[in-house]
Amino acid sequence: MIKVLIVEDEELIADAHRTYLQRLQGFSIAAVVHTARDAMRSASEAAASETPIDLVLLDIGLPDANGIALASALSGLRPAPDIIVITSERDLEMVRAAVGHGALAYLLKPFTFSAFRDRLERYQRYRDALPAGLDAASQAEIDRALAQLRVGADRAAAPKGSAPGTNDEIARVVRDSTDGVSADEVAKRIGVSRVTAWRYLERLAEDGVVRRHTDYGKTGRPKTRYQWR
Repeated sequence: MIKVLIVEDEELIADAHRTYLQRLQGFSIAAVVHTARDAMRSASEAAASETPIDLVLLDIGLPDANGIALASALSGLRPAPDIIVITSERDLEMVRAAVGHGALAYLLKPFTFSAFRDRLERYQRYRDALPAGLDAASQAEIDRALAQLRVGADRAAAPKGSAPGTNDEIARVVRDSTDGVSADEVAKRIGVSRVTAWRYLERLAEDGVVRRHTDYGKTGRPKTRYQWR
């Protein structure tokens, strides 16, 4: 089992990460923490007890420290955990800093379960592709392992036949709404057809990212509204 530490200051999002991980085989949740201090303590105690954390799902915007500084501190542990950054931070300098401090992948919020599953399963394949033991791998083995982190990233991040950018836009509209939105409202906000908006919204609902509820309105004509979980 791959032991995972979730580091996310927003409790609802941390719970979503936990729920997503529980749907995947081969992963166990070592702890869920909301601050850099608790993350470092959990990872250090796990390493000292010879049950080290394998993977950290790391939010950058923590209340007590920058996530990049935490990534640097985690890299000093032995064995050091791998890191996947999960954040809404889109600044390219931040992306470079995360990669420079050991992040194997960078997943932008909001995202679907499909995108989350894709990153975690590719990480799983990356670990499986590395040879056992502590000896240095051959160049071919290293190349094969690293390739597992790249294959299929764009295809899995959005529904088949759809654009990842549109998927992200629609997810963001739903997340920013207080009372949920209908397919008509989403279509008008981002400039797509109602059918297109409905197709993306239904995929988000199937992935468990949003929930559906029926709004009968003043006229009694029911409308399906979609609300961020």
